[in-house]
Amino acid sequence: MLQSINQLNPDIVVITGDLTENGFSAEYDGVKMFIDRIECKNRVLVPGNHDSKNAGYLHFEDLFENRFQTRNLGNMTIVGADSSQPDIDDGHLGRENYGWIKEAFSGENFKVFALHHHLVPIPLAGRENTVLVDAGDVLDLLNKCRVNLVLCGHCHIPHVWNLNNMLVVNAGTFCSSKTRGKTTQCFNLIQAENSEKNGNGESEKIEDGGWKVRVSRVFPQGNIEFITETVM
Repeated sequence: MLQSINQLNPDIVVITGDLTENGFSAEYDGVKMFIDRIECKNRVLVPGNHDSKNAGYLHFEDLFENRFQTRNLGNMTIVGADSSQPDIDDGHLGRENYGWIKEAFSGENFKVFALHHHLVPIPLAGRENTVLVDAGDVLDLLNKCRVNLVLCGHCHIPHVWNLNNMLVVNAGTFCSSKTRGKTTQCFNLIQAENSEKNGNGESEKIEDGGWKVRVSRVFPQGNIEFITETVM
C-alpha cells in the first residue's frame, strides 16, 4: 500500500485519523516512522478518537504539530479539523471553530475539508453513533462555503455521498485488520481537474470555473477500482 502511494506520486496525502489504537507514545513513534516513508511532503493529518485516548492528542501535536490547520496548494484550499474528544468516541467540531473555517474557505479555490468522524450516516455502520454531534450545523456551514470535497474516516467503511454537489468521501482502513463485512484494506485516490481535453486534444477550462472530480479506490495489490466521477 505504501509503495502504491509513492508510485502514484500524489500532490497531497490526507490522513483522517485513527493512526493509533490507544494514543500511547510508543504507538505514535511507530506511526511517525511509517508516515515518514511517504515520499509526498504535502501532508494533512487529523487525529481520530483512538489517537486522542490517554491524552494521546499531546503526542499528536508533538509529532505533527497542528490538530487544526489550513493549507493552500496552488488553486486548492484544504482545512483539517480535529473532531475527536479525549476518551470519548463521539465526534464534535464545536461552534468555536466555525468562524475560522468560514474564513479559510472565503476564496474561490477548490475547497477540501478533512475530519475524522462522519458528517452523514453510511451503510454497514450498524447502530454505532459515528456522526458528529453537530453534523447538521457543520453541513450547513460547509454548504454555505461551497466546499467541494469532504474527507472522513472513523468507521473503516469506504463510501461516497454526493450532497448538493459536495462529495463526502469516507475512507476505509489503510492497514488495520478491523474491516467490516466484505470490505477490505484500501485508500481513496481522488483526482480533481479544472480543465479537460477538447476534440483537438487541447486543454480547456471547464465551463463556469467548474471542476471534474474522480474518486477511485486503491487496494493492497495496487489494483484501482473506479467509483464515481462528477463535474461541480
